[in-house]
Amino acid sequence: MAHHHTVRKRSRPRHPRQGATLLLVGALLLGAAACGGNQDSTGGDGTQKVTVGLVTKTETNPFFVSLRKAAAAAAKEDNAELIALSGKFDGDNEGQVAAVESLIARHVDGILITPSNTTGILGAIAEARRQGILVIALDTATDPEDAADATYATDNFKAGRLQGAYVRAALADRDPKLFMLDGTEGSTVSQQRHDGFLSGFRIKNDSPVILGRAITNGDRNRAQAAMENLLQRTSDVNSVYTINEPVADGAYTALAARGLSRQVTIGSIDGGCDGVRDVRAGKYAATVMQFPVRMADLGVAAVTDFVRDGKKPSGFTDTGTELITDKPVRGLASQNTDWGLQRCWG
Repeated sequence: MAHHHTVRKRSRPRHPRQGATLLLVGALLLGAAACGGNQDSTGGDGTQKVTVGLVTKTETNPFFVSLRKAAAAAAKEDNAELIALSGKFDGDNEGQVAAVESLIARHVDGILITPSNTTGILGAIAEARRQGILVIALDTATDPEDAADATYATDNFKAGRLQGAYVRAALADRDPKLFMLDGTEGSTVSQQRHDGFLSGFRIKNDSPVILGRAITNGDRNRAQAAMENLLQRTSDVNSVYTINEPVADGAYTALAARGLSRQVTIGSIDGGCDGVRDVRAGKYAATVMQFPVRMADLGVAAVTDFVRDGKKPSGFTDTGTELITDKPVRGLASQNTDWGLQRCWG
């Protein structure tokens, strides 16, 4: 039976359909066994076994855990095998290079990668493509972008800009007094979100309204310590940029301990379920949701389409951003935390 795969745009997990999905996969496997396995190596019958490698930045960050689970579910649905590997920490380029080399040695059909170092991984990606393996960047584009065959990712500049525009609008007519809690030095995603925030907030990097900044590596505990240090310099702050939700939580904890949380508007980016709940609880004012399930779905579908139908993806596909807040501001489209909790991840 010929299957024509289309690239699906699912923004929410498959939980309601899981039972049906497992039955379908079972039926496909039984069918394949009855027919003596895969029909032929050219594909086209939709049952050819496809092997997809996934290399995330870390194993433990909830964003990448959700991405991996979604990729595993999509692979199962497409009768494909997923081999998931990762770096040891955010920024572990050597670990990611080793993972790609391992997947090349295992002759996978496609590699989905969230690059920690957008230039350091280029040699490994080039070798995979030389050997006919489709390489797709998820979450973070390579530098240059066309080093990978295609990219499915958040527009991180836009995500930063939405956070900046919201925080600025929430201050209304108050003069901004801003702390900036950045991610990892040299990270493309960190830079894009930082620059986007400045654009949305309508300031430049050397603006006097920035009273302090710190590198947090996206880590909650480092963010809390950084915020405590900044507050020793001045407690006269009314706005905080954060690279992600763990950092926002760390910043809030430090502010609350000093009794300052009510005077400060904190913005963030991620859209994890914990983060959306924190927005609902009033810990921070808004977050910008990303859609890792959509990235994983599109990536797995692209590899299976490539192997079975010869369709090769290309270019950058924006997998979407959505401002989540229970305190909307004029001129910025947003969704409330009810909407967010139905679509969050982690």
